[in-house]
Amino acid sequence: MKLRVAILYGGRSGEHEVSIRSAESIMRAMDPSKYEVVRYFIHQDGKWDPRPILPEPGATPGIDVVFPVLHGTFGEDGTIQGLLELADLPYVGAGVMASAVSMDKEVMKRLCRERGLPVVEYVTLLRGGPQPAGLPFPYPVFVKPANLGSSVGISKVRSAAGLGPALEFAARYDRKVIVERAIAGKELECSVLGNDEPLAATPCEILPSREFYDYEDKYLLGRAGFRLPAEISPAHTEEVRRLAVECYRAVECAGMARVDFLLEEASGRLYINEINTIPGFTSISMFPKMWEHAGLPYPALISRLIELALQRHAAKKATRFAR
Repeated sequence: MKLRVAILYGGRSGEHEVSIRSAESIMRAMDPSKYEVVRYFIHQDGKWDPRPILPEPGATPGIDVVFPVLHGTFGEDGTIQGLLELADLPYVGAGVMASAVSMDKEVMKRLCRERGLPVVEYVTLLRGGPQPAGLPFPYPVFVKPANLGSSVGISKVRSAAGLGPALEFAARYDRKVIVERAIAGKELECSVLGNDEPLAATPCEILPSREFYDYEDKYLLGRAGFRLPAEISPAHTEEVRRLAVECYRAVECAGMARVDFLLEEASGRLYINEINTIPGFTSISMFPKMWEHAGLPYPALISRLIELALQRHAAKKATRFAR
């Protein structure tokens, strides 16, 4: 019997097109002798095609496991995970809490800082709130929506004159905005895989073709490069892998994540930038490339993620929800 895998993709977020590309890549990689793909496409207005998954156990037959490929808002923030919990369906990736706190860059930074993990200095502002008279760190800074991915809504600001427009731009995408000190150095990424015993792959280095690795550089221009493995010292390599797993554990992630880092050139310090609980799976995405480099080919990676989802769901069955 083939396992019936529901692929959820599209969605309402600004990463709708990226989600489509990731989902198509995953479906092409799935072994047709093992899996039967069931497509669930969500339009940008939130309408489901051909039908929605219902928030009731047994109400959506014909699904053995769900693979959410919904980047960003309403897909990576715990909302779709909550629906799947109500439906009592196994699903790939992080649960409700880990998804929500990982999506919120400010909450993720607080959890990492509480664990003693290194994060860049930052301040948090609210849409429509007062602008700061000054910042507790020097320019340049990055201004980001707290809850979005794929570098959507991000600006690099070099002086106080540019802060207001950058805040307005970021606030289009979220009511909470992060302003953080810009780090001059290397951009690194590290893939993590597993449930209770996560493992980290060899980290890679991103080589942006623009001033920073923005949405256009990631998905439109096709000029950004990468080094795999990253050209960093063995000590930094092991520290990236260690910190990636510690960040994963700090947010109580499961299944998979990609943890992004900054290596400051002047100080040699590593900083955790963010964690992505549904990383990209497009032809240029680094999450599967890092695991392929580690000896886990793309089709085997998909199978492993489905296995982890089924294992986590089976473990949850041991939990009582009533007296």
